Amino acid sequence: MKKIIKYVITDILRNKIILSYTIFLLAISFTIFSLEDNSSKGLLSLLNIVLIVVPLISIIFSTIYIYNSAEFIELLVSQPLQRKKIWLSLFTGLATSFTIAFLIGAGVPILLFEPTATGLMIIAVGVLLSVIFVAVAMFAAVKTRDKAKGIGITILIWLYFALVFDGIVLFLLFQFADYPLEKAMIGVSALNPIDLGRILILLKMDVSALMGYTGAIFKDFFGTTTGISISFVVLLLWIIVPLFFSTRKFIRKDL
Repeated sequence: MKKIIKYVITDILRNKIILSYTIFLLAISFTIFSLEDNSSKGLLSLLNIVLIVVPLISIIFSTIYIYNSAEFIELLVSQPLQRKKIWLSLFTGLATSFTIAFLIGAGVPILLFEPTATGLMIIAVGVLLSVIFVAVAMFAAVKTRDKAKGIGITILIWLYFALVFDGIVLFLLFQFADYPLEKAMIGVSALNPIDLGRILILLKMDVSALMGYTGAIFKDFFGTTTGISISFVVLLLWIIVPLFFSTRKFIRKDL
């Protein structure tokens, strides 16, 4: 299992796309912090990169990597190795690679310019989103044999979490404006890891006042130690649940 993980990590970290991704994060992070007089404003500018670009690259690259490694996976399956260990090794290798890339690309500049609780929260959310979308990508890849279809599904998943979900929530809020839905929004936010990460970061930045009454509700819950703990548990579930179902599917799948 360790040999598979080591091979996957080495293979991915030498990939030109991952190297470009790391350099892009590093360049954009240093540029943002250099242009802003206030480093805390730089964090706000970096927020969109963490919430949009990181999940997109993680989910698309991971999907393509699984499809391109089909022959390698078949070779491993033909060996006296448990399928569960093979799949978990691939996940660990991918997740570790993206974590390293994010920590070098965005984590280092954040720690240099803004080593505060808010900066650490952005790093934590960025790492979790990287791993979450690796898990989601592996689930999508194992569900269909067609590479084009699999990549299309992962792009739609990213679009849903990054853009469509917020539109649906806003539509429901406008349609049921006469009803007290603010507390219900706390539960709804758990259905989208990107939204949950955004709320945690914005509350750390103490800009919840811009969110009105809903922001006050969020701050009362997510601003507490219990709320933050529950939020991180939910984000961990976003890793565990897709990984569990993808592992079960891979064990039963006829390659």
